[in-house]
This record gives sequence, structure tokens and C-alpha cells, in this order.
Amino acid sequence: MKTIIKICAVLTIVGGLNWGLVGLFNFDLVAFLFGYMSVFSRLIYSLVGISALVYLFRAFKA
Repeated sequence: MKTIIKICAVLTIVGGLNWGLVGLFNFDLVAFLFGYMSVFSRLIYSLVGISALVYLFRAFKA
């Protein structure tokens, strides 16, 4: 379970940094690297969202 939490932490940080780039510079790094709404970029967005949900449920569990 600790490994899953660490992976979720990395994905959540990557997602936060990407949103920071979008907000500050109107630059979407995931879309730049993998294409706008390609299968791989959608997978990354989905994994980041799931990671955020894991952290949300974990925060209210404790």
C-alpha cells in the first residue's frame, strides 16, 4: 500500500505542476509531450485524477 501512496504522490505533484503551468503560462506540458487529448495524455489525466481521489479519501479517513 505504501508504494501506491508514493505513486499517487508523484502523480498528484505532476498534475499540480501541470496546472500551475497552465494557469501561469497557458502551457499544458502533458498535451505538449503526448498530444492534445491523445490516448496517452487522457490516461495521464485520468491517473492524476484518481490519485487526487485517493488522497482525498485518505485525508478524511484519518
